[in-house]
Amino acid sequence: MTGIYNRQGIWWRHFVPMLIMALLLIIPYVRHTFSFYGLRWVYMWALSFSFSFCLTPVFRWIAPRIGAMDIPDDRKRHGEATPLLGGGAVFLAFLLAILVNGIFSPELMAMLFGASLVFIIGVIDDIKDMKAAVKLIVQLAAVGCVMFQGIVLRVLPETLGFAADISNGILTILWILGITNAFNFFDGMDGMASGLGLIIAFFLGVVAFQTNQPFLGWIAVAVVGSCLGFLPYNLLKNERATIFLGDAGSTVIGFILACVAVYGEWDLNNSVISAVSPLLIFWVLFFDMVHITIDRIVTGKVTTFKEWIEYVGRDHLHHRMAQILGSPRRSVLFIYLLTICFGVSAVVLRNATARDAVLLLCQAVLMVIMVTVLERIGRRHVETSKKNDCK
Repeated sequence: MTGIYNRQGIWWRHFVPMLIMALLLIIPYVRHTFSFYGLRWVYMWALSFSFSFCLTPVFRWIAPRIGAMDIPDDRKRHGEATPLLGGGAVFLAFLLAILVNGIFSPELMAMLFGASLVFIIGVIDDIKDMKAAVKLIVQLAAVGCVMFQGIVLRVLPETLGFAADISNGILTILWILGITNAFNFFDGMDGMASGLGLIIAFFLGVVAFQTNQPFLGWIAVAVVGSCLGFLPYNLLKNERATIFLGDAGSTVIGFILACVAVYGEWDLNNSVISAVSPLLIFWVLFFDMVHITIDRIVTGKVTTFKEWIEYVGRDHLHHRMAQILGSPRRSVLFIYLLTICFGVSAVVLRNATARDAVLLLCQAVLMVIMVTVLERIGRRHVETSKKNDCK
């Protein structure tokens, strides 16, 4: 355990300046000054970033003392026990930025309450593994909280009556639960989940400000800052991560961003663009979830819903790309770039027509098809090379 802290000692020389900045930012006069000059979003980013950076080593110290450790096994890449609870720093920094901002709504409070439920059950799971069914029930309760306050997808028109309400409710549950757990699935390599959270939140924030929704933009910016403050401990240049997000971190990031996507009105005049914009931003997660589900069912790896939610495998996109690119780091950077490409497409939608939106969505589909074909061909070459080396 000592080695973990020694090799991360370099960050302590940045800790005091960051702590000073964080404490200065919570002074009301400083906050009002940023707001006066129309820079509230800068304030939200700086506050969440500085507190996340300062809180991460605190949670890294707490984790081994309460048993929140990721112990290596045959399925995991790291070679030594690594603290979890990085999500505690991310979530608390995010929460602090939102609370200090001082602008609330019933919908936001429902989001924060639901996120707290997801976070708490995640912390318990990080300390002591819990059954997938229990975690799913708590996540459903969190989704129910936000839906009760009107955060519901409006895919089908209200003119369809009760059928539209039921269908939109089901789609909302599937969307939030899917994104929440997709982030957890992607938390398998250093910097993956936190980096994806940063990128996705950034593009959600850009589109929110484009569509005159500063309230949602501030939430997204707070996520950007929180994830960025955690990354220096989780994505090191030549060494392994010194702390992981854990289930508490990955699921809460996914939950918050999924709720922001549902809460937002991404184009009041065009329902197609309103639906396609967040779909493009989350496209990598959506594609991976659909891909592994179909693949596991077709190959017989899962045959029931219980098996599906409990199955743990190394068949996610980042695992497959690491195999053909030769390293986890390359896989992480590749998926970053892929997500940025789709995010840029979502930003372009601001001045697009419904036809353009459909074309951009088709382009996204073609891109992931090409990635799938290339990774399958590459995987065959890797397997063939291994067989030849063994002969």
